[in-house]
Amino acid sequence: MSIELTRIDEFALITLNRPDALNALSFALIADLGRALDEVAQSDARALLITGAGPKAFCAGADITELTGRPLVEHKRGAELGQAVFSKIGRLPFPSVAIINGYAFGGGLEMALACTFRIATPNAKMGLPEIKLGLIPGYGGTQRLPRAVGEARAMEMILTGRTLDAEEAHRIGLVQRIVQGEALAAGVAYAREFSGYSLPVLGFAREAVSRALDTPLHEGFKIEADLSTLAFQTKDAAEGMAAFVQKRKAKFDDE
Repeated sequence: MSIELTRIDEFALITLNRPDALNALSFALIADLGRALDEVAQSDARALLITGAGPKAFCAGADITELTGRPLVEHKRGAELGQAVFSKIGRLPFPSVAIINGYAFGGGLEMALACTFRIATPNAKMGLPEIKLGLIPGYGGTQRLPRAVGEARAMEMILTGRTLDAEEAHRIGLVQRIVQGEALAAGVAYAREFSGYSLPVLGFAREAVSRALDTPLHEGFKIEADLSTLAFQTKDAAEGMAAFVQKRKAKFDDE
């Protein structure tokens, strides 16, 4: 299978499993990924982890051999498929973490950008090199990268197609953390920093922050007030405040 869906305790784990092809995104793999994400969305997981099989690559990008000689209508359908599948990651009812273990180029980085968080191993290399092929990113990179690192840095990365190492990616906010040791174990540890909190309230927080990027400040304040009020109505909020007063650890039930 080009996509493996497993569980590690409370986390769903998707592994891209084409190590001989550096986990490149064939159209079949993208379709398999979409089906796996549908299954994850219906699960009781508290977070999604995505990684690549083998020591060399998270995902080296699109399978270029599939892109040549296709009619324009098929190119457009391919871009729309990649965008639709990656957008499923952001619509999950819980956060997601891309564990970038090696190369993350083109569509591979675009997939990582669709995740809530990105962590990277010290040997990670990433970029959007499509310009070197006479192309531009088509799976959401031109839209998500500016939101992650700012317009000027995104423009420079896309127009030059240059490769960033893990240190630079961390410095500009493209990845949240550089992790040492076994990458998957580090990803699990990272996800546990938030997975114990109330899933509904985590969802409210994610929505408020995401909508801030597309909303004037005064409208964003209204959205924040509405979502904050909804959070107060949950049983988890009552439990969290009671636990604070009683000086004990909160036990959230996702209600």
